[in-house]
Amino acid sequence: MLNRVADRAARPGADVGRYTRVVIKLSGEALAGDAGTGADPASLAMLADELLSVHKLGVEVAVVIGGGNYFRGRMADGWGIGRAEADNIGMLGTVMNALMLRGVLTARSESDVRVMTAVPMQSVAEPFIRLRADRHLRRGLIVLLAGGIGQPYVTTDYPGVQRALELEADALLVAKRGVDGVYDSDPNVDPNAKRYTRLTYREALAEGIKVMDQSAFVLANEHGLLMHIFDVAALGAMSAICQGEDIGTVITADKPEPDAG
Repeated sequence: MLNRVADRAARPGADVGRYTRVVIKLSGEALAGDAGTGADPASLAMLADELLSVHKLGVEVAVVIGGGNYFRGRMADGWGIGRAEADNIGMLGTVMNALMLRGVLTARSESDVRVMTAVPMQSVAEPFIRLRADRHLRRGLIVLLAGGIGQPYVTTDYPGVQRALELEADALLVAKRGVDGVYDSDPNVDPNAKRYTRLTYREALAEGIKVMDQSAFVLANEHGLLMHIFDVAALGAMSAICQGEDIGTVITADKPEPDAG
C-alpha cells in the first residue's frame, strides 16, 4: 500500500487523496442508456469521461463490466437455452462491452487501456493474470476486466468483489443504473423508501437488500472490503468519492466482536 501511495504521488499532477486504487463495477445496462439494450454512444462517452476523471487524479483504476445489455443468464428459460450456456453468452457480452469501452477511452485520451478476460481470448485481449493486472495498474494503465470469473451461475457482482480483493483495491465503487444508493424498499415503487447512507454487509443481508447478489456481500464482508453504491448517472460521483465524499451508500464489514477476556 505504501509503495502504491509513493508511486502515485510521484506522477505529474497527481493528487494523493482518499484512495490509491479502486475497482469500479459497471453494469451492462449503464452502457445501454435509456434503451436498456445494446450500446449507446452518449452513455459510453459519459462513462469514459467519468473513468478518466478518476484516472487523472492519479488513482489506479480497474473496471469490472457486466453484459446484461446483451444477454442475462436468467433469460435462458424464455430462449430455451440452458443456464450454463446462457451465462457463457453473457460472458461474451462483457467482452464486447470492454472492447467498446476501451475504444472510447483511447479515442478520448492518451491513456493506455488494457482489456483482460477470465476466458482466454488472446487475439483480442490479455488473459487475466493477477500479477500482470497489478503491474499494469502500478504503471498507471486503466484495466478493463471482462468475462466475469469465467464460470457460469455467477453474475458479475461476485467477480467485482473478487477482483477488488485480488488486486487489493482500497474500495469497490458500484455504479448502479436508476438508483442512487441502497434503500429499505424499492424507491421506484415506494415513495417513502428510505436511503441508507451507511450500513454493514450483515445488516444488508438481514434486510434482504437486493442491490447486489448476496454471495458478493458475503465475500466482501469476510474480507473487509469497503463498498460505495451510487448512481452511474451522477456526473462527478466517481471522482468525488475518491477525493473523500460519501455519495450514495457506503457499505462496510461488520465490526469484530470484542474479546471475551
